[in-house]
Amino acid sequence: MSTGDPRNWMWSEALQMLARAERFQREVFNAPGQSHSAVAAWEPPVDVLETEDAVLVLVALPGVDPKQVQLVIHNGVLLIAGQRILPRELRTAVIHRIELPQGRFERQIRLPAGHYEQPTSGVADGCLIVRLPKVGRKGAS
Repeated sequence: MSTGDPRNWMWSEALQMLARAERFQREVFNAPGQSHSAVAAWEPPVDVLETEDAVLVLVALPGVDPKQVQLVIHNGVLLIAGQRILPRELRTAVIHRIELPQGRFERQIRLPAGHYEQPTSGVADGCLIVRLPKVGRKGAS
């Protein structure tokens, strides 16, 4: 697409606005921070990288306590689930913009073929980093 053609950027902007409106509607009607629904309201973006001895999954979860994130491997799929709760101070605030999704999240990622040890996780730069050591590989814990 040519960036000079106004129809292209207008269409792109319109689609982005529709996506934001749908997300906002879900957040409003799901009562962010108060819903304990088992249904996921959003999916965090991820990067999946593979090294010789492990698969690394970087999950964009700023503001989420990594101890509250569930990690499960089942049938070659990594399930990442948890909840982002609106901080108490912000529940009575006047909202001028809200872009970070709130509520229950869940993401399922098909892993590369292989056998993995129990996942470990840590946090760096606002991302949850999940390490899945390959079974029998040097450097696996």
